[in-house]
Amino acid sequence: MLDKFFEKLKIIFQDRSLRNRILFVIGALAVFRLAAAVPLPNVDMAKLQGYLAGSDFLGILDIFSGGGLSNLSILMLGVSPYITASIIFQLLTLIFPMLKELYHEEGEAGRKKIAQYSRLLTVPLAAFQGFGMLVLLERNGILGNLAMFDRLLNIFLVVAGSLLAMWIGELISEYGIGNGVSLIIFAGIVSSLPTYAREIYLGFTPDMLPLYLAFTLIMIAVIVGVVIITEGERPIAVTYAKRVRGMKVYGGMSTYLPIRVNNAGVMPIIFALSILLFPQMIINFLASSTNAFLVGLVSFIGYVINNLWIYGFLYFVLVFLFTYFYSAVTFDPESVSENLQKSGAFIPGVRPGRSTAEYIANILYRLTLIGAIFLGVMAILPLILQQVTGIRAMAIGGTSLLIVVSVAIEFIKQIEAQISMREY
Repeated sequence: MLDKFFEKLKIIFQDRSLRNRILFVIGALAVFRLAAAVPLPNVDMAKLQGYLAGSDFLGILDIFSGGGLSNLSILMLGVSPYITASIIFQLLTLIFPMLKELYHEEGEAGRKKIAQYSRLLTVPLAAFQGFGMLVLLERNGILGNLAMFDRLLNIFLVVAGSLLAMWIGELISEYGIGNGVSLIIFAGIVSSLPTYAREIYLGFTPDMLPLYLAFTLIMIAVIVGVVIITEGERPIAVTYAKRVRGMKVYGGMSTYLPIRVNNAGVMPIIFALSILLFPQMIINFLASSTNAFLVGLVSFIGYVINNLWIYGFLYFVLVFLFTYFYSAVTFDPESVSENLQKSGAFIPGVRPGRSTAEYIANILYRLTLIGAIFLGVMAILPLILQQVTGIRAMAIGGTSLLIVVSVAIEFIKQIEAQISMREY
């Protein structure tokens, strides 16, 4: 085991292209962390830390900002607006045939156009979210009473910071290894893990030792479960038809098509959290309204969010649905069936064409059901632990741990894929 590990490290350091990709990721994340330490003007840091300590909403938003919100930096929103914009356009590809055709049939060029639309939508979303957050912080005395020019300047800085985070994420995806947005969130979580550990440590009392041991065992079980589900796959046997050309016979070999239990990775949890942040932002934005309808709306949304059972149910449903949605976007059985038919391959016992697409789709949906239920349970488990223990850090730390493990596995797999390519 150790020999293989050191052998892979040797390949990484010897291969210039792979080494540069990894160094680029490290450098880009270092730039992001430096930018996350640049605060907005007129911030009362003492009040900010006290306010963050009592808000689960801001704690989760801090995960998406890569730690930028805890410093109230220019990156206070992080990649949250970009994630929301991406969700909106991916949902629209399922609703509008024109966008669906653009995404699936025009290949890389079509996906680049949709990515460009997502970037453009990020600007108004960042402005809306930034304005709401700044108003909330100003009302709570964290930001001083600002003049109109200063308020507009802060909104401009927040929007610019979101675009910078988006740009760094896309550069990592293009010139580095792995998904840039996921790695930015990963870096922010890793940097804040000591804070969560400190909160859990300060809340420790001798009579809580069994509870802490149970929490540790549950987290270990979660890590093992995430690894098993992420690595799990169902191989489908594929045979290539024999072709005779002159005196030689080509094809006739057998291989397999792997379908993963969880095609979506950690993205459903990131998507679900991003969607759940919107109602909470609306509450904060409309909190001081005197309109009867808006007051009633804020009360209803507040009741839904503060009720653990309703909030947990919505969280589970969103993770479940986004797992299916992301699998449908990233893995198209019809395209796979068409490619197999074009290359002269078939699944033994299944007719090529539509029957093959239906066969693959049935397997995909059954496997995705297992992955979706697992991710949904893992997502709400930290909320249950928080309710049982009363320790807020367990909820945010548990969600963070789930994201960190999934992103780390995906990053390692990307590196191994690069190493395998170079070995061949």
